[in-house]
This record gives sequence, structure tokens and C-alpha cells, in this order.
Amino acid sequence: MLKENKLPEDLKYIAIAESALRPHVSSKRGAIGFWQFMRQTGIKYGLTINGYIDERRNLLASTQAAIRYFEELYQKFGSWTLAAAAYNMGDEGLLAEILEQETDTYYHLYLPIETQRFVFRVISAKLIFSNPEKYGFFLSEEDYYPPLEFDRIHLNCLQDIPIRIVARAAKTHFKVIKDLNPEIRGHYITKGGHQILIPNGSAKGFHSRYQGLLKDWLASKKEFVYIVKQGDNLSSIADRFGVPLAVLIIWNKLDLKAHIYPGDQLIIYSKEVKNGDTD
Repeated sequence: MLKENKLPEDLKYIAIAESALRPHVSSKRGAIGFWQFMRQTGIKYGLTINGYIDERRNLLASTQAAIRYFEELYQKFGSWTLAAAAYNMGDEGLLAEILEQETDTYYHLYLPIETQRFVFRVISAKLIFSNPEKYGFFLSEEDYYPPLEFDRIHLNCLQDIPIRIVARAAKTHFKVIKDLNPEIRGHYITKGGHQILIPNGSAKGFHSRYQGLLKDWLASKKEFVYIVKQGDNLSSIADRFGVPLAVLIIWNKLDLKAHIYPGDQLIIYSKEVKNGDTD
């Protein structure tokens, strides 16, 4: 993608230095994903970030956002080394240092230690990956991850759909779908159109299997609204309806620390509900 957009391919080592190419890495400041975008920066450069989707964890989407960001930084500073420094410390911070120190040459600038180390980590990553044997890394073919192969399918969800339905239609496991689509948060794919990655070779017959599984799931799903009463808690409500606590939490998009109060409404999916349970 970098080459296609006429950017230096060496910029890929920034992602290695930032996250070691792990999608779920987060910093103390809240930067997340392959390219360690802060929330507002990610949104600025076109990423979807909400309670259901975080495209900072999507390699293709976040790389496209990083490309837009690097293009802007290069236009501002005229140097890829300065662009890398600005990526780490922020363009306004770097510009302030350039004006104060009266030099725009990276190697003449005194920058925060974190940024100095960051740029040299990027350079070190390039040197090691370009010639690992020179630095004591003797790797065989088995030591390298194989190229990631997958099929891409489009889903138009009329409502939130459990990931497990997609996994079954792709003849795989929930974990595999989550690993291939790390941007999806939680257990559901939200209402709307989505491009979903599934295991290589599983696209054939996927939509037919998916429609059948979806039809069965919708037919078996009976939704009730439970009004929280005095003395209720999530555990007691889960026991009352014979569902695991974790499932009740997922249905209602809560977390384990959530507080409920009399009068609150909870969604329950149950085949058998006693009279009065939904009052």
C-alpha cells in the first residue's frame, strides 16, 4: 500500500516499532492498533471508532489512514525523518521545537527522549529485518509467519448478528473470525454493511449457509423486556431465566461492573418465560 501511494516502503518499520504488528496493543495514553492511533487522530483520518468497531485494529484501514497522515506530515515538514518524529510526538510539538531551536534538520534537533529513541527503533528495525544474520538472528523458513490468506465477504445486517452465526457459516470457530477481524468489538456484528474476512476457501456456499443459520436463529429468538425490580442484580436475573451471566451481559451490551436500578429495562431472549416475568 505504501508503494502504491508512492510513499517510502521503509515507513512500514514504524508500525513494527509502534506495535510489533499486534492489533490489540494499547499505550498508556490510549493509542491503539497497528499504527497506534489516538482516537481523535484516527477519526480525523477516516477510521470508524465506536463501541462496536475500532478500525485502528484493522490492518488495511489503519494503514490507509497512516498513509494519509504521513502524506500530510511530509507536506508540512518536507522530510520523512521529520515526518516520523512528528508521527511520534505530534506535528505541533515538533513545529514548536523547530521554531525554538531554529533548525529543521532532524539530527540537529534536541527532541524528547521518547521521540529520539522511537526514530532509532525504527532504523534498528529496518537494519535487523534487512539483514537478520548480521545481528545474530539465524532464521529458517519455519520461523516466519506464512502469508495471511483469506476470503472476503459482504454482509448486510438488518440487525446485530452474533459472530458465532458467521463462524458457523464459514465452517470455523468464533476465535478465527475475531482474529481475522480484530476491529470487531464484542460478540456481535452490528447493523449495517460490513466487509468480513473469513478463512481462505470458505466463501463458496457461505451465503447459503449463513441465510439458513440466520433464519433458524431468528425463528428461535424470542425477545422479552424485563423490568428490574428492587433487590434484583444481574446474577439473580440470569438465574431466574436460566441463562449464563455472561450471556445476559452480552445481550444488553453491559459490562461486569455495570449497575442496574429498579425500573431499568433488560432484554431477555428465552424460549420459556413465566407469567409475570416481564412485568
